[in-house]
Amino acid sequence: MAVADVELHRWTREEYERLAAGGFFPPETRLELVDGLIYQMTPQSSFHSTAVQAAQEMLRRAFPAGFVVRVQMPLALGEDSEPEPAVAVVSGELADYSFSHPTTAALIVEVADSSLLHDRRRKIPLYAWAEVPEVWLLVLRRRVLEVYRHPAGGSYRSKVVLHLGEAVSPILRPDVSIPVGGLLPWLVSRPSL
Repeated sequence: MAVADVELHRWTREEYERLAAGGFFPPETRLELVDGLIYQMTPQSSFHSTAVQAAQEMLRRAFPAGFVVRVQMPLALGEDSEPEPAVAVVSGELADYSFSHPTTAALIVEVADSSLLHDRRRKIPLYAWAEVPEVWLLVLRRRVLEVYRHPAGGSYRSKVVLHLGEAVSPILRPDVSIPVGGLLPWLVSRPSL
């Protein structure tokens, strides 16, 4: 008996947004479109949520007017990807994104707990292809911050792993020092910028 060839359907952002607008997905479902595939994200632990909020607050203080800090909101990266990073720093003003999602970011922060492999294998290469200059991956279980910089050909040329007690300065704000411990507030008291 012959077996028919089965092909995987890769979705475009336009198709994905049409499905979402038409109510195809339950509203409480967390989804991301990455390289044409729709991924259902797991619920967030309290540690994950706290780290996202800590990153949001630290980056909001670090970036002046002219930047918007977006939390778990879509980025329109190419024809087949619409990820929702934990935190994205984008240029412009809030109103600039009233009618369309940003198509790039100055800095992305992903918080990884159960999503670690998804973030490393799918999302970080996607951000490199989209030429996002800097991505931070906060790995909760290891209590480290992986800093990826200088995208080229779908990967980052620079990766540095920072631990508690160390700090990072965003490429666009070299005068600002953000302590790794400030992104993990349940482990240390958060220092101010």
